[in-house]
Amino acid sequence: MQTLSTATLIQIVATTSVLALTAIAPAVAADLEVGAYWIGYQISLIYASGMFSSAVAGTLVQRYGPVRVEQAALFCFALGFAGIATSWIPAIVLASLLIGLGYGLNNPAASEMLSRVTPPSKRNLIFSVKQSGVPLGGIVASFAFPFLSRYMDWRLALLAGVLASVATMGLLTLTHAATAPRRAEARSLVKGLVDEQALIWKDRKLRTLSVLGFAYSAMQLSVSAFAVVTLTHDAGWSLLAAGGVAAGMQFAGAAGRIFWGVAADRLGGGFVTLALLGLLGGGGYAGLYWLALMPHFLQAALFILMGGVTIGWNGVLLAEVAHNAPEGRVGAIMGGVLVYTFIGVIVGPSSFAALYAVTGHYGASFLAFSSFGFLGMVAAWRCRTSAI
Repeated sequence: MQTLSTATLIQIVATTSVLALTAIAPAVAADLEVGAYWIGYQISLIYASGMFSSAVAGTLVQRYGPVRVEQAALFCFALGFAGIATSWIPAIVLASLLIGLGYGLNNPAASEMLSRVTPPSKRNLIFSVKQSGVPLGGIVASFAFPFLSRYMDWRLALLAGVLASVATMGLLTLTHAATAPRRAEARSLVKGLVDEQALIWKDRKLRTLSVLGFAYSAMQLSVSAFAVVTLTHDAGWSLLAAGGVAAGMQFAGAAGRIFWGVAADRLGGGFVTLALLGLLGGGGYAGLYWLALMPHFLQAALFILMGGVTIGWNGVLLAEVAHNAPEGRVGAIMGGVLVYTFIGVIVGPSSFAALYAVTGHYGASFLAFSSFGFLGMVAAWRCRTSAI
């Protein structure tokens, strides 16, 4: 419980650092005299940086141990908050890169920590509880920074993120000071990256999990990014009401991560659950094509259901990666697999936008993206026999 609580708290801080600027984008954009839409470039910058650090995180975890790597990640978050608070655009760019570096280091290090203490019968639940920190961090960012900005300058509000990062670093040091790294052969970052990718693509289950991470993250970010605009544009909702549905999706995602973790442990295998998630996600995406024909309560229910499904998959996938990784290399393999999740995060929303530019209809874009869910269902189902 000590390790799980600490890892979940770090995940909340990590996600809050990624989304802090999005929560106060209009105020920041007005002060910097730039368009609020520039926030999209900042998020892409963070995830591109995170993809790079995730690729080398496994080697760093083996070399320095998961606790030190988590401390480095939290230090990056603290510097990131401080950099954004300067309101100087070059510093904000550098801060975004640092936040991305920390975000990419977090999951491999946390997974290594959890894999050492998690009983196999609780693996999916434990990893899913930890991953519930992602939507919880989104909720914290969405409420905390706008609230603080009402009573103080937004720059000072962001300094609360610095304090949270430093305090969490101190808590990690106090609770896990005795956790020593498992000594491994010293390797260069490039050699570690090549070895990890070779191992992933030789192993059918790890290869499938990489593909699922790409497909499901593309679906998750697309529905999260376009839910509000779809409701307002295609279904005539007010911005405030659509924002309420988006918040409901995040709450459903937090609950969904825990629910699907329990389901995976009960069903006896993560691949069965991942196949079910692909089926539900693909079906829900296809249903969004007819959104304008539905009554409002059904429109809201469908998006919230999609939150529980498309945001709820992550913990099960991470638990399955930990289960199938070689002994002592959970952090390394986790970082290698998550590279493809980061690619899905970057590619998904931009591809969705490109589809909309061609079709002029958000529902048609969701219908096309339903193929990610159905193909993921097939891939996961084919791996189920060896996973149970």
